[in-house]
Amino acid sequence: MRWYDPLLYPFALLYGGVTALRNRLFDKGLKKSISFSVPTIVVGNLNVGGSGKTPMVELLIEYLKDDFQLATLSRGYGRKSRGFLIGEVHMGPDELGDEPFQIFSKYGKYLTVAVGEDRVKAISKIISLRPETNLILLDDAFQHRYVKGDINILLTTYQKPFFEDSILPLGTLREDPKGADRADLVIVTKTPAGVSEEVKNRYRETICKYTKGKIAFAGIRYGKPFPLFGESFEENKNVILVSGIANDRLLYQEVSKSYKVVERLSFGDHYYYKVSDVLRIQQLAKSRENCMVLTTEKDAAKLKNEAFQKYLSEIPIFVLPIQVQLDSEILDWLKDKLNQIVANKA
Repeated sequence: MRWYDPLLYPFALLYGGVTALRNRLFDKGLKKSISFSVPTIVVGNLNVGGSGKTPMVELLIEYLKDDFQLATLSRGYGRKSRGFLIGEVHMGPDELGDEPFQIFSKYGKYLTVAVGEDRVKAISKIISLRPETNLILLDDAFQHRYVKGDINILLTTYQKPFFEDSILPLGTLREDPKGADRADLVIVTKTPAGVSEEVKNRYRETICKYTKGKIAFAGIRYGKPFPLFGESFEENKNVILVSGIANDRLLYQEVSKSYKVVERLSFGDHYYYKVSDVLRIQQLAKSRENCMVLTTEKDAAKLKNEAFQKYLSEIPIFVLPIQVQLDSEILDWLKDKLNQIVANKA
């Protein structure tokens, strides 16, 4: 226990009471959840940030894009715009938010990427403007109960599962762990390779106390780094690690297995880089011989800004791609369930 936890307890009690009351109002129908004619998959978590939602959404896109006319919808956290927007080629992270912009940059030709604070109105607009859409992925909407998801996917990390966490501000939970009861599928993300079935069974037994949903484990795999600008630089084993994510500890551990991290620059989640930050990165890279800058896909989407290119194109800066590893059995189960929902709604 931290010395200041007793001071936070009353605030956690108040916050937990408010969220519990809100959930009861939805459960009893006093607050309305709207179901749409187009099937929706909700991807979210109980805690604040860092559960791997964006890589999971990308995995779902990869698996479902050939069978469905997809759209993704999120609030677009951190963007400087407001209201409903559909991604267009002239837009950047300022308009869409960093994570929707990353998805649009990679998959924009396959699907609609939309942002909007009011998910109910946004879904209606997607259906109106893109009537061919027959499946919508809602990113970070587990607490947004005004939309009744057809499939609710709850993510929780192996390192800090929801059942070992506490309500804000004591911990990082947005609501009581009992909220997991709404999940059709619970995925334990960032599961290290080689975790025994005995350990997984302990997780399963605990999670089953909160939900009747299906339970799966997902790992992460880092791909081969690729240059952010051009092909003129070669990859190096000495790296300056630059990231603006919720928790870079796991990233640092994984990168350290294959590279020597000589400098580590950690910015806050959803951080918007300034010219001063880019100059700092540039100066660090130039001060180190036989060294490259290594960053995440999420950060690369923002660092590729034209205003930064004249600084960063002078240094070797590489992007480390990440993929979620999930059993094909779970993905097949999900697709079968979706096909059934589509048939029923049709």
